[in-house]
Parts: sequence; C-alpha cells; structure tokens
Amino acid sequence: MRVQILPFGMLKDVLSQAPLELPAESTVADLLGVLSEHLRQQPSASQLLSRIAVSVNAEYAQPGQILREGDQVGLLPPVSGGLAETAAQIVTHLTRQAIPADELVTAAKQGSDGAVVVFDGIVRDNTRGRLTLHLDYEAYEEMAERQIAELATQAAQRFGVRGVTLVHRLGRLEIGETSVLIIVASAHRAAAFEACRWLIDTLKKTVPIWKKETFADGAVWADGEPFPPELAANPAGTLSDSKQEPGS
Repeated sequence: MRVQILPFGMLKDVLSQAPLELPAESTVADLLGVLSEHLRQQPSASQLLSRIAVSVNAEYAQPGQILREGDQVGLLPPVSGGLAETAAQIVTHLTRQAIPADELVTAAKQGSDGAVVVFDGIVRDNTRGRLTLHLDYEAYEEMAERQIAELATQAAQRFGVRGVTLVHRLGRLEIGETSVLIIVASAHRAAAFEACRWLIDTLKKTVPIWKKETFADGAVWADGEPFPPELAANPAGTLSDSKQEPGS
C-alpha cells in the first residue's frame, strides 16, 4: 500500500514527499516507526517525531488509526518559534474537517498542568434576531496559517503557559459545529485564562479569516472587528481625508 507523506517545518528538510510503501493495515504508529528508522542517523529530526501531531487526509489522527491506500499523512511539528526557555508545546492548524475537540483536549494535557482552559467557538442558530441557516468561512490560508502559529507562540511567551492548541475551521459549517478551538495548558489557572482570552480576542482582529452568514431571509458577510492601528492600511481615516473635494 502507498501513502503520501506531507512533512512540514524541519521535517520538510529531511523527509521526502514521495509516496511511502507500507504493509496493508499499517497504522499511524507503524508509519512513524518506519520514518524513525529512516532518520536514525539524524538524532534531532528523529527526536522531533516523538513531539509531532499527525493528520490523515487533513484530519488529526491517533497512533492506532489504520491507513488506507492513497491516504495523505501530514507530519506536523510543534511551532517552537524560539521558545527554548519555556519548551512550550504548540499546535496550530486550519482544517476543512470537523474539529475533534475532545481528542485535542485530551492530547493537550500533561501531568505538569494544573489547568487546561478551552474556548470552543460554535455556530449558533441566530444573529441579532435573524435565523441562521449556516456559516461559510474563508481565509487567506497561507497568511492565516502563519498568523495563528505566531499568535500561539506569542501567547506562550507572554503568559508563560506550557501549551497552546489553536485550530480554525474553514468552509461550510452547520449549526452547533465548532468553528475555532483554543486550548491553553498551564501550571496555573490565571495564566491559562488570560492567554485563552487574549488569543481569541487577538485572532478576531488580526488573522485573515472571514465569515459569511446565511440567514433564512438572505446572506451577508459579517462585519469584522477593526484592525489594530499598527496593521491598518488606513489607520486614522487618512485615505478618506485624501479624497476630500478640492477646497473642502
């Protein structure tokens, strides 16, 4: 059986994206064992395999998941971003699949944690009195991926938390589905609460993801929160000022 390997980060430099041959009924754990053997002469890369998340067909996967012919297996290293002092565990991801909230919360916990704070943003059935049918999220994906990784890294540095998981859904979402999941793990609850609140508030203002709301009586793109002044192309109305009529 052949599966497609999609390495990211440091692993992209040491692993080929060529299809990998595996015995039938191989699991994610089996695949990682094969890759670990390939990287035996590269200790730093081999050690990284023990800290990655794995996706199968763009959905997070557990070690026991059985692989099938043609599966795309993503190897997702933590986004360390210069956090050697805090050794923060960071996982960020955009997905068009349902977000497995319970699995991600379980994976985020470690014995050293005193608190895990979770923000689970879900699609509600109304907005300002209008009946909502569904939502559609779209993003400038390359930039959004980079931005959520940077936000998670900043949160770990700023609040001193041990781990941050931030996953955002794209595409069509139905009522009750999770649109964004943020998990913050820390030794202390105060830091975890503060980091989680900062992450969702900052994400809503800076990450290029847009929401279209479809109601029973029409559809509209949701009004976004203003960009912070340091990011805005027109931070103080200068563009509109420049368009005033001559002599005004």
